[in-house]
Amino acid sequence: MFSRSYTNLLDLANGNLSALDYCGGGGGTGGGGGGGGRPPRARRMQRTSTTPGTFADLDEDRAGSVASDAQSSLAGDRLIVVANTLPVRGERRPDGRGWSFSWDEDSLLFHLRDGLPDDMDMEVLYVGSLHADVPPADQDDVAQALLDRFRCIPAFLPKDLCDRFYHGFCKQTLWPLIHYMLPYSADHGGRFDRSHWEAYVLANKLFSQRVIEVLNPEDDYVWIHDYHLLALPSFLRRRFNRLRIGFFLHSPFPSSELYRSLPVRDEILKSLLNCDLIGFHTFDYARHFLSCCSRMLGIDYQSKRGYIGLDYFGRTVGIKIMPVGINMEHLQSLLQQPDLERKVAELRNQFSRKTVLLGVDDMDIFKGIDLKILAFEQMLKAHPKWQGRAVLVQIANPKGGSRKELEELQAKIEQSCKRINDQFGRPGYSPVVLVNRALSSVKRMAYYTIAECVVVTAVRDGMNLTPYEYIVCRQGIPGLDGSGGDRPRGKSMLVVSEFIGCSPSLSGAIRVNPWNIESTAEAMHESIASSDNEKQLRHEKHYRYVSSHDVAYWSKSFIHDFERSCRDHFRRRCWGIGLGFGFRVVALDRNFKKLTVDSIVADYKKSKSRVILLDYDGTLVPQTTIDKTPNETIVSMMNTLCADKKNVVFIVSGRGRDSLEKWFYSCPELGIAAEHGYFMRWTRDEQWQTQNQSSEFEWMHMAEPVMKLYTEATDGSYIETKESALVWHHQDAGPDFGSSQAKEMLDHLESVLANEPVSVKSGQHIVEVKPQAVSKGFVAEKILSTLMEKERQADFVLCIGDDRSDEDMFEKIADIMRRNMVDPQTSLYACTVGQKPSKAIYYLDDANDVLNMLEALADASEEAGSGSGSPEETEVPSTLEEA
Repeated sequence: MFSRSYTNLLDLANGNLSALDYCGGGGGTGGGGGGGGRPPRARRMQRTSTTPGTFADLDEDRAGSVASDAQSSLAGDRLIVVANTLPVRGERRPDGRGWSFSWDEDSLLFHLRDGLPDDMDMEVLYVGSLHADVPPADQDDVAQALLDRFRCIPAFLPKDLCDRFYHGFCKQTLWPLIHYMLPYSADHGGRFDRSHWEAYVLANKLFSQRVIEVLNPEDDYVWIHDYHLLALPSFLRRRFNRLRIGFFLHSPFPSSELYRSLPVRDEILKSLLNCDLIGFHTFDYARHFLSCCSRMLGIDYQSKRGYIGLDYFGRTVGIKIMPVGINMEHLQSLLQQPDLERKVAELRNQFSRKTVLLGVDDMDIFKGIDLKILAFEQMLKAHPKWQGRAVLVQIANPKGGSRKELEELQAKIEQSCKRINDQFGRPGYSPVVLVNRALSSVKRMAYYTIAECVVVTAVRDGMNLTPYEYIVCRQGIPGLDGSGGDRPRGKSMLVVSEFIGCSPSLSGAIRVNPWNIESTAEAMHESIASSDNEKQLRHEKHYRYVSSHDVAYWSKSFIHDFERSCRDHFRRRCWGIGLGFGFRVVALDRNFKKLTVDSIVADYKKSKSRVILLDYDGTLVPQTTIDKTPNETIVSMMNTLCADKKNVVFIVSGRGRDSLEKWFYSCPELGIAAEHGYFMRWTRDEQWQTQNQSSEFEWMHMAEPVMKLYTEATDGSYIETKESALVWHHQDAGPDFGSSQAKEMLDHLESVLANEPVSVKSGQHIVEVKPQAVSKGFVAEKILSTLMEKERQADFVLCIGDDRSDEDMFEKIADIMRRNMVDPQTSLYACTVGQKPSKAIYYLDDANDVLNMLEALADASEEAGSGSGSPEETEVPSTLEEA
């Protein structure tokens, strides 16, 4: 049986769900060798309790959320690092008896723990798959050994599931997309396969089970890495509302134009938004993600004091921009290896009196190896003096992927190398040296040491740390420069593609567009023809950055922001809503609660002087409704409430007075405050009164030309002209462009109208200019002060609205309570529409809830009988002059 927590997520994978048979329960793991049948259930990893008590039940069939404020019985915070693969190497012993394991010191995950703050006593656990096929019979013993010796929790995926998850969805769908390749055909980019998506979701579920087995949800931090686990945050957040979840994407994030071609685009975005902090290497990658959130989900980001955040149902999802670095200690230890000097000497002898340009790349279509070789050929043609002197050494590390695709790429590269060597080669000189094998770390360091320049021409890459490693090696150690001196080398040149993540960090590098063969060739020539002083200055600049921004710095910075992003987790009330990948956690103030009909009706019946203030759009009628005319039910309800002599009922809206007057003409006792209260009347028979004493609107002649300028330049925008205000709407414009234009217009108008008695404000898809001091808050204060002057203080106040302008009303009412403008025993109901952060104390879900609640109040008035109070008690001022 599946967990109730996850059924809806897996239901999203419509189609063949045979893969779900592998999921037996909380912690079941499959075999790595692809054996048939259901794998055995793995033992649950135990945690140590430091105080008496019991652990929370984490069985799969319990879907309850850990939302209590009780302190954990486990001592100390822990960091659980989750990635597709563990930072551990494993292999079966030669005698076949058991397994041997060792840390993979080349793994980034292994070194991120070096960045833990000194004052943070934090244990690090790793969750991921193992680069080894472990038979089901050995999985329990292997898992226990990895936990005991390495604090690693392996996730064993069945072979066929792993193939569809990793080689299917990850490599055929996500990998091409994040590297800007659209699936134009089955052989180009990989068409979306629903069964691969199902396998991806299931694999993420299995990873979540392994996390849950060792998780203390109230104290642990979970840090998820890379595109293999984009669905994991939804599984964890659905189970634990207050769990601290961070995510770092080590790959590029495509622009919204490409990303929105993914059929499961919304599911992945919503899953990522269940994190507390999302990290990217560069601002470009973060900007693309933010643009996708804006265009597809309507969520805009805000930047405050250097931090970028997305407000997602009351939770702030932080955006972290920090390129990863290398592990300096590990690299410097390699430079101390005893055989490095020998290997350097061998290479110096091999390339004696030659200038070496070096490329170190995976054999991958996105690495631009073929473009690099063509650019080198162009350099030899354009600058013949380097023929016989310059050598391009290209190390091409074998890499998994489409065999046909890689074979074609390799054949193309080898053909280019042969052509160049045939044309420019001579005895003892080959212009291009292609190394088609993986090299040991020490041999790679030796190549870095002798190279005058490293060239990276990837057409799209996440970070690419090759230039960083090269810079450290060129800083060198005494004796390796062949001079026998004590002064380290300290000269290096870089030619890097502008499309890789490290490019913005290397300001001294020569940046190129790798598709432009001629400019890349000239950059290569410039790099080796520069003076020694130029090379040294560029190198020193790079070395200062690389040595100070290493992997420990990156890790420490991310964890610091991670902790800051989760600081308010237990200070707010949280609950989960939604199904499947639409699940999200709503976080609100502890005093914020849903308005119940029974409680408000009870207070309504006990009160003697009531004030009811109602917004219109989004409150009485849904925002999505095109026809905003009130129906007969609303009109009848208003008349019933107004007929009760204890009530003062007002529509307080931003709409113009003409439309409100027309719509509610059949409600003679209904008060209306139009244009946010600039126009106001208590009954239909009263003349409209204006809030602002001045009737001068000369500022409109200044503001309107500015708005027209932006309207002409922004397709889909328009100007709404009110009697007292001008409103520029851009909801139908492009989300990014419309928001950008709105910010620019706001600054422009504030500058133009700086000396005018107006306020310029931005709202939801609008920029509004209106007279100063005009607000719904003023309306509330005016009505309540009028009643107080008539010695009829309100003892029941209901105020309902749905947007930013209504927040002024909520804030003012709270202030009025402190100023004793209402009865001390007043029942105050400030209520917003929708579950969102607000200055109101209560909320209702939508306009239908509002109408149901008002209907209950109207029924209560009818039951009591209109006009039952004495004239002294129920007299309401009929005009502002009377007040």
